[in-house]
Amino acid sequence: MKHATVMASEIHEIPSVLNAQIAKGLEQYIAAGRAAAAGRPHGFVTCARGTSDHAATFFKYVMELKTGLPVASIGPSVASVYDTPLKLDGFACLTFSQSGGSPDLAALQAAANAGGATTYAFLNVTESPVGHGADFVLPLLAGPEVAVAATKSYVATLFAILGFAAGFCEDKVLEKALRGFPDQARLALSQNWTKAQFSLARAASLFTVGRGPGMAVAAEAALKLKETCRIHAEVYSAAEVLHGPVVIAQRQFAALLFDPEDKARQSVLDVNDALADKQADAYLVTSQANGAHCLPVPASQHPLLIPLLQIIGFYVFVEELARKLGENADAPEGLNKVTITL
Repeated sequence: MKHATVMASEIHEIPSVLNAQIAKGLEQYIAAGRAAAAGRPHGFVTCARGTSDHAATFFKYVMELKTGLPVASIGPSVASVYDTPLKLDGFACLTFSQSGGSPDLAALQAAANAGGATTYAFLNVTESPVGHGADFVLPLLAGPEVAVAATKSYVATLFAILGFAAGFCEDKVLEKALRGFPDQARLALSQNWTKAQFSLARAASLFTVGRGPGMAVAAEAALKLKETCRIHAEVYSAAEVLHGPVVIAQRQFAALLFDPEDKARQSVLDVNDALADKQADAYLVTSQANGAHCLPVPASQHPLLIPLLQIIGFYVFVEELARKLGENADAPEGLNKVTITL
């Protein structure tokens, strides 16, 4: 099936990418998680930039919720610019990257390894500087990704993270849900969010709001709105919006709120109500869609898969919005596929 943009084509490849991961990658992710658990780590540190850093946020929430172990993000410049020796005995360092090619990520991974950490690299391009330097390389198997805005590789990273978590925790329920996920992902591609297009297109600025693991997709949505549509968007936790940012909401202000559908749900609904009271156009991304300002996603077989369904639906939406705004979603002005940072 031919799509209007490369980005759209890659978004619609997501179910086949997931099937490839189940066939060739999931056992590796589970085994790596088991190996990490056997090492009884004190905690984890993450290394990532951009969209991959949003995947690191997902890893943080998933592992802290499931294990109680701390997960910290280390700024790559600590190693690449400031050349600081790290003290990470007993820790695992996880690098997330589509290309594995940025020197600062390779430098931080090397510093973590020198500091005593076991290093794991989640990569779409395994033959890369990061891949060559890692103790364990976990292939994302997303295939070539040509559009500048990463989509299928991001979903593949979240899926691989859940495989790692299932192995670390010996969670057979999560493992079973992962094996059945491609069909749900295919349903997520067909959801209709067009009712939110006008509000977001006319908004001078907007919020994306999440809580818990959903913060990872709220952050990714804000980035993609800026990258592909040139719409200013800022991400907030539902716990923070009412502490100050809500004051700028008004008529013609818009928001996307990602319903976690878990214990944090009420806090997101409270923000949704507060924004609506200020006459902002607030849209709730949820499988429990029963209102004019709800954007539907399929029901999930496991709560940790909800963010993946939400971001798939969002990708379809934002690519279409970018085209209607006359933007080049495949190659936004001023951006490159591989960003080299030091």
